[in-house]
Amino acid sequence: MKRIVTGGLAAAVVVVVAFGITRTATLEAKPPSTGSHEDVYKELELFEHALSIVRSNYVEEPKAKELIYGALKGMLAVLDPYSQFLDPDSYNELKVDTQGEFGGLGIEITIKDDLLTIIAPIDDTPAYHAGLRAQDRIVKIDGELTRGITLLEAVKKLRGKPGTTVDLTVFRDRETELKEVTLERAIITIQSVREAGVLEDHIGYIRLSDFREKTPDDMSAAIIRLKEQEMDSLILDLRNNPGGLLDVAVSVAELFLDGNMVIVTTKGRLRNQNQELRSHVNGPINDLPLVVLIDEGSASASEIVAGAIQDHHRGIILGTKSHGKASVQTIFPLKDGSALRLTTSKYFTPSGRSIHGEGILPDVEVPFERPSPQQAKAEPGVDVFERLEAEQQPGDGPSTGLTERKRTDNQLARAIDLLKGIKVYQAEGRVRVQGKARRY
Repeated sequence: MKRIVTGGLAAAVVVVVAFGITRTATLEAKPPSTGSHEDVYKELELFEHALSIVRSNYVEEPKAKELIYGALKGMLAVLDPYSQFLDPDSYNELKVDTQGEFGGLGIEITIKDDLLTIIAPIDDTPAYHAGLRAQDRIVKIDGELTRGITLLEAVKKLRGKPGTTVDLTVFRDRETELKEVTLERAIITIQSVREAGVLEDHIGYIRLSDFREKTPDDMSAAIIRLKEQEMDSLILDLRNNPGGLLDVAVSVAELFLDGNMVIVTTKGRLRNQNQELRSHVNGPINDLPLVVLIDEGSASASEIVAGAIQDHHRGIILGTKSHGKASVQTIFPLKDGSALRLTTSKYFTPSGRSIHGEGILPDVEVPFERPSPQQAKAEPGVDVFERLEAEQQPGDGPSTGLTERKRTDNQLARAIDLLKGIKVYQAEGRVRVQGKARRY
């Protein structure tokens, strides 16, 4: 049995979540062709010779498992940034991560341009409250440079017992000084549906933080609650969503699509890695006007959902270009509890686009504008009771309050205005693009 990771949860996990997509599969490792056996055996003689020299001549007698583990790490590391050897502890951490609770700081990380890079902070975590941002580069952990660090090594350093601290040195683009922060580790509980509520004009809003095992059920429950509140259109917020499980991405996408529509295809070296994944049923909200918010922190599974909605003209993608992660990693468990995470295929949007390194380009580009200190302050006219009621709506996750957020979040405000316009034109039968009716 293998676990497949397509780019998000695959990248890394600190509190950390990985960056990508995983799914369960029953693929069997295919042996190399007969012609390549001779080349492999010839090179293995070289490895055996080097191993023998190390074991015989190193200043201290090395442990055999450490040598083999080190060799496996090196072998996977030369392939690409996402293929990795997972020792038993790291493999267990990955499994725990997909379940949604662990000890850490609350950041998703990856290796970008050979630097340890924050994909996104997770809301209401130590990293979030410390002001860490997407695209911040961690250059030191507890005073040690992160040059050449692997994702797994970073995860081990950043995770730890709740209540203990870790010192980070962070470099932020366009700033000349390094930022020094001390974070106290905490139990990080990940809720996929971070916010769900109804805004003005019956516009629903769901913020999805990642794609985990329980995400489809959480999404379905949120949709039912919003329908009960007379939602007639929806904003799906995938900003800073680093990805998750592949089958979950498909389940989420089909909530918005008709049955038997292509959501994503995967293509690899082996025949059984070439798949076309489709929606199985008509989604419960396959006809509501829809806007999807994305940014540079939206990756992998998020890009699959956004790409399917965009290619099928099901809704409007708004925000900034997404991360651009479109490779599939398969987890191959080994007999001692370790595992190999191996890139086995790439995925493509329904129209056949490869967004690897390119990202999803929004239909409506709206850069995020950070509110000024004056804007961030509560307006005198905002009723505190109205704010509390907004925060306590059934189905809401941890939230700063949708009433307040739509005032300080320019991308959300644009999405609301866009949906209002769509509903006006939809009511008048005018929603057409290039002479064809466009569906929202």
